[in-house]
Amino acid sequence: MTAIEQTEAARPRGTRLPRRARRNQLLGAAQEVFVAQGYHSAAMDDIAERAGVSKPVLYQHFPGKLDLYLALLDQHCESLIQAVRGALASTTDNKQRVRATMDAYFAYVEDDGGAFRLVFESDLTNEPAVRERVDKVTNECAEAICDVIAEDTGLSRAESMLLASGLGGLAQVVARSWLHSDRSVPRDQAVQLLASLAWRGIAGFPLHGIEQH
Repeated sequence: MTAIEQTEAARPRGTRLPRRARRNQLLGAAQEVFVAQGYHSAAMDDIAERAGVSKPVLYQHFPGKLDLYLALLDQHCESLIQAVRGALASTTDNKQRVRATMDAYFAYVEDDGGAFRLVFESDLTNEPAVRERVDKVTNECAEAICDVIAEDTGLSRAESMLLASGLGGLAQVVARSWLHSDRSVPRDQAVQLLASLAWRGIAGFPLHGIEQH
């Protein structure tokens, strides 16, 4: 059950929940408000109302609005990192790895209540703690891709990281553009188009010591 679903299930005011369940419910409510209003326009009153709790209950779990926002960022940054790592580990066929990785980004922007907007379209990137988390997800996804490129091509770490950053950036920007275009191209087709583009580029670097897929 997602955080949003837990919010819907637990919304009636006065419902007593275990601490972890209450925290997840509050995160779900906060996600809805932050995605809809942005950080600066959102208020703790709005989040408490959305969750169906009193403000003191909200403050028992999160001392302030920034703490709540950072908790959401931690959760959703880790979600993308794990999705990219899972895609890379899902096959040893590099062409399919490229497609799976592209699809991980598309799935991320399409699902989970618009949480990607908190990561990639935040109105709080001047806040150092937010910038740190956004940089972390970008860098860790690139590092995961870099590991595969360096191992398979024999390119230096710096060269592999440059290519990995390009692939990750391409996936993230195109996936967001696709979503904002109201999914005018079906997702599978969009992923395949992007994967074909990326594969034509990365396949130009021969595999190190083994026959290329």
